[in-house]
Amino acid sequence: MIDWTHWHNEPYLVGGLVLLGWLWAVLAGPLRARLIAATAARGTPLAADTAYPRAQAGWFYSSLIVFYLAVGSPLDQIGERFLFSAHMLQHQLLVYPAAIFFLLGLPHWMVDTVLAKPRLRGAGRLLTHPVSCALLYTLVISAWHAPSLYDWALQNKLIHVGEHLTFFGAALFYWWPLLSPSRTFPPVGYGAQMLYLLAVLIAMTPIFAYITFSGDILYPTYEYAPRLFANFTAAADQLLAGVMMKTAGMGVALAAFGLSFFRWFRAGQRADGEK
Repeated sequence: MIDWTHWHNEPYLVGGLVLLGWLWAVLAGPLRARLIAATAARGTPLAADTAYPRAQAGWFYSSLIVFYLAVGSPLDQIGERFLFSAHMLQHQLLVYPAAIFFLLGLPHWMVDTVLAKPRLRGAGRLLTHPVSCALLYTLVISAWHAPSLYDWALQNKLIHVGEHLTFFGAALFYWWPLLSPSRTFPPVGYGAQMLYLLAVLIAMTPIFAYITFSGDILYPTYEYAPRLFANFTAAADQLLAGVMMKTAGMGVALAAFGLSFFRWFRAGQRADGEK
């Protein structure tokens, strides 16, 4: 059964998160002035505020905490061995708050130190284009939900780690057209953001329908898993997971759509006021 006191403390997980936190602190602390000067030298506008980015520190470290809660807490054990819906919740934590907080926590001079390099601009422009971001996100999420790959990840710890890392990486690309911290590859316009969000929602509909309306249990691990709750069958668990995928994705996307529309409206008002 479930050990509710078990939290993962593997070196690659805890060490990786600590390393990321340490690296951000070094870049935002002792190396901050050098990075700001370097991005300005490559043609990126100089940062207006060169003070320590406290708000962004909060977002970044919140991302690391959410990431650990998703994959290091007892939720991981439940999702890996018992409930598809718990595994879906893990993925949603990685795709939504963890990825969003991560991008909000990156100052532009931290990312543009790398992205503003001339030899990377061509590849960066292609990879951060909204069409590329939408395709990458949709393909990664859809491919991992193929029964053979999904159950492979549940049976093999290394593959499971890779699954979670690719979910998180794909989510960074998904949110990039809206939340890009870069001035080299900035967010797209508000109107394009709204179209982008709707396009991704439509593109993700087939995988949602596949999970939710399948007449079969798609993943053997969950079909034969011990039932944690009376009368909560594998079919009900799969239905709940599919509904969670769609409702969370739609809810977050519509909230982002509304925010983009509000900002677009406010920008139009300011433009009219300046005439």
